[in-house]
Amino acid sequence: MVYKSVRQPKISDVIMQQIEEMILEGALNPGQRLPPERELSVKFGVSRPSLREAVQKLVARGLLSSRHGGGTYVADNLGSGFSDPLMSLFESHPEAQYDLLEFRYALEGVSAYYAALRSTSADKQNIRHCYDELQRFHDLREFDNEVRADVEFHLSIAAAAHNTVLLHMMRALFSLLSHHIGGNLSKIYPKADYRHTIHEQHGLLLAAIEAGDPVAARQAVHDHLAYVEEVLQEQGKENTRVERSLRRADLNLQDKTAS
Repeated sequence: MVYKSVRQPKISDVIMQQIEEMILEGALNPGQRLPPERELSVKFGVSRPSLREAVQKLVARGLLSSRHGGGTYVADNLGSGFSDPLMSLFESHPEAQYDLLEFRYALEGVSAYYAALRSTSADKQNIRHCYDELQRFHDLREFDNEVRADVEFHLSIAAAAHNTVLLHMMRALFSLLSHHIGGNLSKIYPKADYRHTIHEQHGLLLAAIEAGDPVAARQAVHDHLAYVEEVLQEQGKENTRVERSLRRADLNLQDKTAS
């Protein structure tokens, strides 16, 4: 029998692994600043040289970035899987918007299901906080802030699902999702009834997760996205009718001018 020698892991490698897990689990977010070196070494219970070595290794791997005189941050571009040219393609092709809605059915339905099953009291408190922010900007009618709060609400649900792949898939879609939600709301929100209904649907989703009902949570997501798709299609028909009316008016005007 061959025995392999057991090596004591380096302290810096243990620290590095813990920071990696915090990034993977969403405890540390892209762009977030780490606590100062002195504070972090106390939290981990290690020496500052060991901590510094771990940070340098993570910087070399592109997970952290150090700014001279400005501290250490989780890399901003972590998980940014969609490039700007691709986002432009999504925005310029109307059918792609419906493909994205279909993708959201799958991704967000699963997120809501597992969030209802697995969310801790702290997770539910965070989701509730995101919903309250959404409510505040909804009441103030601050459109840009409402879009941002809408995205944060959905991401807080993904984090509560406690599935690291699911969470980072959602985060990779963050910019695209912001564009998508913003584009949808800009078309839908001029009509107060639509706006009110969508906000009510967010409330139903929150209630299902807080009640720990995974089936109801998944259904709330599906109902919400089905409604958004239905309204967008109706809005598209309305825009087409308006364009036809304008063309007819323009032709009539040309006929009168010619006569």
